Amino acid sequence: MPKTVTTTTAVTRTLAVPGATLYFRVEGRGRVLLLSQSGEGDADRTVDLVPHLTDSFTVVTYDRRGLSRSTLHDPAGPVTMAEHADDVARLLAEVTDGPALMAGFSMGAAIGLQAVARHPGLLSTLIAHEPVMPNLLAGADRAEHLAELTAIQDVHAAGGLPAAFPAIARDLGIDPSHDETEDGLTPQPLTPRRRANFGFFIGTEFTAVTTDPLDPAEPVEAAPRSGTRIVAAVGRTTRPTVHTYRCALALAARLGAEPVAFPGGHNGNTAFPRATAQTLKAVLCR
Repeated sequence: MPKTVTTTTAVTRTLAVPGATLYFRVEGRGRVLLLSQSGEGDADRTVDLVPHLTDSFTVVTYDRRGLSRSTLHDPAGPVTMAEHADDVARLLAEVTDGPALMAGFSMGAAIGLQAVARHPGLLSTLIAHEPVMPNLLAGADRAEHLAELTAIQDVHAAGGLPAAFPAIARDLGIDPSHDETEDGLTPQPLTPRRRANFGFFIGTEFTAVTTDPLDPAEPVEAAPRSGTRIVAAVGRTTRPTVHTYRCALALAARLGAEPVAFPGGHNGNTAFPRATAQTLKAVLCR
């Protein structure tokens, strides 16, 4: 049987990797499930989702390199999608020696696809929810997605987060004043740490996305050879014009399958954690 670290209480650890030190948590029992968050999301952004999964999975959450407690040796240096994927492989090697499950959201979904291509057999199932991955699109759609990300970087450089937030919300179809959520969510104030994470995400990780050379055919072709199932997913209320939604549709078309609809919109995993957990269980336990 594969080695799995199982714990009924959350265990926090750090892991030294090339160029960084990663912070991660392990909690629950059952098959290992890595949650890779979107945007500026660190391990704390899944605080409402994890408790609804630990009865069925050993859940691993982490701060991506450069976010929160995952420090870079060179904070001013670039970060690549390949490095993110290699970090995922090293984290999973710490907790299991068998294929793991992974649910990636937006940035996390793009990292998951990179991991499938770079580390065959690492994952048994990857749920890729609205990946921020322009290479999945063709022609004018790809150019529009790249221009959208570059424009947000330019707005952020000129006016900081107050200028960038409206652009991000518009491009992702998010309306914080009207979007519905489940009751009883943990408050997520815009602390200095979250502000720093947003700045790193926009200033550094957007560049990792827009310069990523990965051909989307690579993970799709590698998956069946290594026994990995890729599931494309969309937010049920995400507008079809949103580029990450269209990326998920393009991925589903490459896979020859319909995308799975998850609760809420692009950030449905944080807005509807209980319903998201139910959908994750339904998909991962098939």
